[in-house]
Amino acid sequence: MKKVIYIMGVSGCGKSTIGKLLAQELDIPFFDGDDFHSKANIKKMSNGKPLNDEDRQGWLETLNDLAKKQLTKNSCVIVCSALKQKYRDTLSLDLEAQTRWVYLSGDFNQIFNRVNKRRNHFMPSELLKSQFETLEEPKDALKIDISLTPENIIKTIKIQING
Repeated sequence: MKKVIYIMGVSGCGKSTIGKLLAQELDIPFFDGDDFHSKANIKKMSNGKPLNDEDRQGWLETLNDLAKKQLTKNSCVIVCSALKQKYRDTLSLDLEAQTRWVYLSGDFNQIFNRVNKRRNHFMPSELLKSQFETLEEPKDALKIDISLTPENIIKTIKIQING
């Protein structure tokens, strides 16, 4: 069965890195949710302001449409913060049976240090605090500790998702 694998977590937890590696390993398309934000959303985040639910709604619907289109052809990996349950509900709308969630979990200091090492990312580390405050840990996701190596994370995901 074709499936969409959403990789979620706060900014800086390694979603893009893990998503790209997983997509390569499974030989399926990869999409970074950040690439689908509106100009207005990117501008708002660049100015250090967190997005609100209204800002996110169109973006989440766009990613859900992307998943539906992809599933007509193949499985895919989509990375997206998806911090609240209602965001995950929108992302998996009409695709619940084909959706798999992977939650990359780490503590604030671990991720804060990572975010500060990144170049050219539009999200300042000050917004990380608001992401942790917004985060509703998913109950229905494969939870993975980001202190594992990327190779071990990929191995774990493959076993759990295809197992």
